[in-house]
Amino acid sequence: MTDAKQHAIHIVRTLRERGFQAYLCGGCVRDLLLDRLPADYDVTTDATPAEVMRIFPETYAVGAQFGVVLVPVPKDSSFNDAATYARAEGDDSQSLPSAKGHVVEVATFRSDVSYTDGRHPDAVRFSKDPREDVERRDFTINGLLMDPISGEVLDFVGGRRDLEGQTIRAIGDPERRFTEDKLRMLRAVRFAARFGYRIDDSTFAAIQKLAPRIHQVSPERIRDELSKMLTEGHAREAFLLLDQSGLLREVLPEIAAMKGVEQPPQYHPEGDVFVHTLLLLEKLPHPCSVTLAWGALLHDVGKPPTFRVAPDRIRFDGHVEVGVKMGEAICRRLRFSNDDTEQILALIDNHMRFAHVLQMKESTLKKFLRMPAFDEHLELHRMDCQASHGILTAYDFAKEKLATIPPEKMRPAPLVTGDDLIAAGYAPGPRFKEILSAVEDGQLEGRFASKEDAMEFVSREFALA
Repeated sequence: MTDAKQHAIHIVRTLRERGFQAYLCGGCVRDLLLDRLPADYDVTTDATPAEVMRIFPETYAVGAQFGVVLVPVPKDSSFNDAATYARAEGDDSQSLPSAKGHVVEVATFRSDVSYTDGRHPDAVRFSKDPREDVERRDFTINGLLMDPISGEVLDFVGGRRDLEGQTIRAIGDPERRFTEDKLRMLRAVRFAARFGYRIDDSTFAAIQKLAPRIHQVSPERIRDELSKMLTEGHAREAFLLLDQSGLLREVLPEIAAMKGVEQPPQYHPEGDVFVHTLLLLEKLPHPCSVTLAWGALLHDVGKPPTFRVAPDRIRFDGHVEVGVKMGEAICRRLRFSNDDTEQILALIDNHMRFAHVLQMKESTLKKFLRMPAFDEHLELHRMDCQASHGILTAYDFAKEKLATIPPEKMRPAPLVTGDDLIAAGYAPGPRFKEILSAVEDGQLEGRFASKEDAMEFVSREFALA
């Protein structure tokens, strides 16, 4: 048993000992029934936030106004009631693993009054009825409660039926659920893709009807849901559902614009830009970094606006440069961090350079291979090839060079510095960068064996005025 689960069981048991109802709830129950390891554990109870905080003094009242508090494991990493934890697991030992750092979300049974902003309830009314609490949740498979001590499951909404039938179904009236919280539309798509489930017809129809209202959700939350879709291992299925639901043209119209944009069949026998992008998403590794996933999604975003039919073939002149600008606008719109934006744009900007690696000068190749997070550039190129013509010559060449060029040859200590140039009589200024770059190129290409050789080159090629 994980430390987080032990902690959650302790909370449930403690609340019950104080006379309250308490159950595991939400995604952890779903995952336990599917024999999956939950990422975290949540508890629901009829104890109010104030009562929970009195019982567990070390709490974080992050959402107390909505009935939610976080209960961390004691800082000393040992449970105050170790025997209780052990009994909950059927283990008489008093020795338990550390659970330091875990927190469990404890939410009070409630019904939500209204959702003016389309995301958060304006107010909540606390309840003593677990059924009432479940009926305001999102999907039936997330509406199950579990007694972690007896293993009994409370199912008021048909969640077990939908787990068996592999169906994502909104609890109650789908339009009402999505009107309350527009983010639930994206979550429906994500859960369906993650588990390989179908979305119930009435639930899907409600998403299609309400998709234009997704803009009420903050850009950060949209970004996070899309990032999860891209990195959970089922990105192609998620983006197909986004397209079919009408959500794609709302949250990423630049990707929806790829549909029907033809490509030259000699390079892209798989089909149009959208088909190619979906095939590439299917090849994303799992786990996958957010930047690689978004770089893969956006690498050809500049193709639709640059499409033209030339006499020889279909062309996308300048699609990389256009794509970088479009990618930057998307990253800013979705409020990516500066670091993530920089890497995503680098992936877009450099993905076509692999076509020239076999012809690159040694200095150019080494500078290319030593780019930050080059493993992501290499992985994107591999997927790009496998999702189109299937030729991995450039990939194999770059990978072999990475393995065989020693680090000191890839990034050698400079033979000449700015201080050396000043000592030789050169005035600091813009020309310094040009001189130092030329020297570095010669060094990377093995043309200079010493500082003296390099300085002789400088005096010959960049004579003092």
